[in-house]
Amino acid sequence: MKQLVVTAAVIEKNGKVLVAQRKPDAHMGLKWEFPGGKLEWGEDPRAGLAREIAEELGIEIAAEDVLEVVSHAYQDRHIVLIGYRCRYLRGELRRLDVHDVRYVQPEELLTLDMAPADWPIVHRLLGKS
Repeated sequence: MKQLVVTAAVIEKNGKVLVAQRKPDAHMGLKWEFPGGKLEWGEDPRAGLAREIAEELGIEIAAEDVLEVVSHAYQDRHIVLIGYRCRYLRGELRRLDVHDVRYVQPEELLTLDMAPADWPIVHRLLGKS
C-alpha cells in the first residue's frame, strides 16, 4: 500500500468555501473535495499546495494556518492530508484539472458527495470536531 502526503486548500470568500469536483477518471472520481494535491518528493507543503492550486484552478493562493491534519486509509493507499486556511491572491478561477468548481455555504458541504478524507475538515469548519 502506498502512502501519500496531500495538501488541501480551504479558500473562503464572502462567507463561502471553495470546493472542487474530481475528474470522472481520477481516483475517487466525481467526489467533491477541498482543492489541492500530492506533494512532490522534498517539496514544502505550502509551496506544493500553491503549485497544485495554480495547476488545477489557475489562481494564486497563500497557504496560511493549518486547519486540520487527517490520516485516512483508502483501500489501495494511505494519505496524510494537511488542510490549510488559504488566502486568494490573484488570478481568474478556471477548471484546468478538475471537473467542476464552486463556492458553497459551509452548511452545503454536508449535502455534497465529499471524498472521505475531507470530512474531518468539513467538521472542523462547521465547529463539529
